Amino acid sequence: MTVDDLPKYHEFFRPTLIALDGLGGSASLAESNDAVMTTMALNPAMLDVEYSSGHGAVLPDRMSWARSYLKGAGYLKSGGRGIWILTDEGREAVSMTASQLKTDVLAKNKEVEKSAAAGDDTPSTPQIGNPEAEFLDWKDQLLTKLKSLDPSAFERLSQRLLRESGFVKVEVTGKSGDGGIDGTGILQLSLMSFHVLFQCKRYQGSVGAGAVRDFRGAMMGRTDKGLIITTGTFSPDARREATRDGAPPIDLIDGEALCEKLKELGLGVETRMVEEVVVKPDWFGQL
Repeated sequence: MTVDDLPKYHEFFRPTLIALDGLGGSASLAESNDAVMTTMALNPAMLDVEYSSGHGAVLPDRMSWARSYLKGAGYLKSGGRGIWILTDEGREAVSMTASQLKTDVLAKNKEVEKSAAAGDDTPSTPQIGNPEAEFLDWKDQLLTKLKSLDPSAFERLSQRLLRESGFVKVEVTGKSGDGGIDGTGILQLSLMSFHVLFQCKRYQGSVGAGAVRDFRGAMMGRTDKGLIITTGTFSPDARREATRDGAPPIDLIDGEALCEKLKELGLGVETRMVEEVVVKPDWFGQL
């Protein structure tokens, strides 16, 4: 499967609106992507197709561009913490055909770009570039670095991440033939504690349901809680398998969530605040 086999960014416009509408009007990035994959009946193998430059998977990138354009058209808005919200206009736009929606969204974004070029610096004005461009934002840069780490370094990073997140007695086992279990830890919550087994996957593509089942099999009889951390993504089937009824739950942290967590904890990521200085002419009138 190649890049040419994948839907273009504009082909995600209508499925994204349908997906968020079906999810109650809001969704996390992972929920949105999974619902779009289901809505379009896409082959999970498409998630493994990457840019020739090595800058990550193409499909999630195009879904991201689709959301950016829909936001520019006023059909989606960001709710913070990676949550996307369907606006009233977006809910109405679901009734448009794919062709009508493409024309409408691109036209509205062109108006936004004209306003920006004319000096309209309203904070809500998005800056839309070339959606097919192979670009590197901070998450792309971070994931590229994480994927270049050797396996033991990535395990140590995961250990540090868990410690900073409130786990105690975090140990990296690194034993071969241990069913993919890379370490153990204890999550302390007030008067309760949970013994957790974790697996680290320094991965390029999508982790499938089989990997989740194998990990759960290795967990059996040892703990009731598991965690898989990856630099890649999880297929919709993998996410369903992780929360399957009657089976021990497994929490999943994909590359997107891993980046956000490292940023939140300040591990290898620095957030710089821009200082804004405002002169208050009225103040001088008091002298």
